[in-house]
Amino acid sequence: MSRRPAQAQRATTRRGEKPKPRGTARRPQRAGVLDQAIAGLPMSPETLHKVTTWSIVGAVGAVVLTIGILAGVPQMIGVGIAQAVGDAGLKVDEIQIDGLKRMDRATVYEQVLDQDSRAMPLVSLEDVRQRLLKFPWVKDARVSRRLPGTLHIAIEERTPAAVWQNHGQLLLIDPSGVPLEPVSPDAMPDLPLLIGEGANTQEAARKHLLETQPGLKPLVKAMSWVGNRRWDMYFTSGEKLQLPEGEAEAIAALKTFVAIDSTQRLLSHGNRGFDMRVANKLVVRRQGVIEPPPPISAAPATTLPTMPATTTTPPAGTGTGEG
Repeated sequence: MSRRPAQAQRATTRRGEKPKPRGTARRPQRAGVLDQAIAGLPMSPETLHKVTTWSIVGAVGAVVLTIGILAGVPQMIGVGIAQAVGDAGLKVDEIQIDGLKRMDRATVYEQVLDQDSRAMPLVSLEDVRQRLLKFPWVKDARVSRRLPGTLHIAIEERTPAAVWQNHGQLLLIDPSGVPLEPVSPDAMPDLPLLIGEGANTQEAARKHLLETQPGLKPLVKAMSWVGNRRWDMYFTSGEKLQLPEGEAEAIAALKTFVAIDSTQRLLSHGNRGFDMRVANKLVVRRQGVIEPPPPISAAPATTLPTMPATTTTPPAGTGTGEG
């Protein structure tokens, strides 16, 4: 039996049939970095889903809260709560003030009551304190709450140290030179008198100068700060002593003056004045009385009296001529 027909048949079959595609083996897909990270978390997929959901809710809530803060909602809620607390009884019903001696009590009340609300939580203690510190008499102030309805204010007032005459006006000043209040010429307090531009800032220096010669202090009527550099001293007996520039030089000159006065009797003997502006020299001006310039409320400025040229007669042991 011939094999050719079989071979032809196989060939026909091969030629007539469509070639079958070769099967390709699928490669397993590699997990991504995110999938690997999630798979490594110590929680189930259900728990992870819940965490993701709440995170989204939290982010949305944060955005809403930020918008509310920008719109002032928390402040309005806080003010409302504080106002409700005040309505319930925690409000300022009494103001206790300690330390007032010269300042008007009504002025203090005005600073406390000038508030948008009297509810105790809404009263700003620091604002009240800062308002009080703007008044010249107030050196320091402490403000505190005493629940349920008392506000306590302790004030430390400044102490008057001298009267400052400047441009014809009289003002009380404290030891550091802070102006406190005007003074009437008809009601002058028993305090030292300083005269001249910037003399208030020299109060401590004036006090120290006189403390070096305490025996002379009761005899001094006023002191004038001249040219922002030195002192003229007016005595109750009518004389004027012109001191040199410089603190140490003025102290030394005043010591010399007191020593000479103890032996030569310079004061209350008809002398007009004494010039010690030049070191180691004392010029005595005779005849007449020099008064410190009076306060003139309408005067534009304080002008010291001019001193006419006179014959000088220095005491024994002193220089001669003008200073």
